Amino acid sequence: MAYTVGQVAKLAGVTVRALHHYDQIGLLSPSGRTAAGYRRYSEADLERLQLVRYYRELGFPLEQIAEILADPAGDRDAHLRRQHELLTVRIKRLQEMVTAIEFAMEANKLNIPLTPQERFEVFGDFEPEAHAEEAEQRWGGTEAYRESNRRASSYSKDDWLRIKGETEDWGRRIVALMASGAPADGPAAMELAEEHRQHISRWFYECSYEIHTGLADMYMADERFLAHYEAMAPGLGAYLHEAIHANAITRA
Repeated sequence: MAYTVGQVAKLAGVTVRALHHYDQIGLLSPSGRTAAGYRRYSEADLERLQLVRYYRELGFPLEQIAEILADPAGDRDAHLRRQHELLTVRIKRLQEMVTAIEFAMEANKLNIPLTPQERFEVFGDFEPEAHAEEAEQRWGGTEAYRESNRRASSYSKDDWLRIKGETEDWGRRIVALMASGAPADGPAAMELAEEHRQHISRWFYECSYEIHTGLADMYMADERFLAHYEAMAPGLGAYLHEAIHANAITRA
């Protein structure tokens, strides 16, 4: 089947002008032309356009994309594997940033006695204070907030690295558990929910089962928290929410 430039633009979500430009620079030239000279794109052209869009989303300039696609050793599967690897690295970085943001949003106004070098090692380019005002407005009047603020202000770089490590390890395990098909209200999932509650109690404030289920509800209601868990694994937000509630019912 052959597609007009307008049809391709609509299908791919690009402009006709962009397709003309791709043709001019040799990045994506249509396989055919009508007798009147109008462009006609084939299914293979659409597959190439999809690869172009993937690489553009990853930040590659058009000239570099053209060089990558011109490599005779780079078949479609090879390109998709490469793009998958690049996206996996980006997702991991974003998850690390969201984990740091979660500390600030969930707990307190951070006042961490670290040097700039130490702060960068722990938080990367995330600035906890950027979310401090929201955290204080949301929880500032609570005893949990005051206790969390008091504890956090005393933590060293090693403390924060340990918190980060524990959080990442727990995240890997709950993602693997959900992927295994274990039910959210089963003993293994509830055990990880309990570990989550105890982590908060150990590092930030005494997290009762009532508070913990409230946090679980917030994870589902607040799109930022939900996006964090969904980035770890689709469906994880709802899975954790159910596990936390089941754990509270069982243990409280």
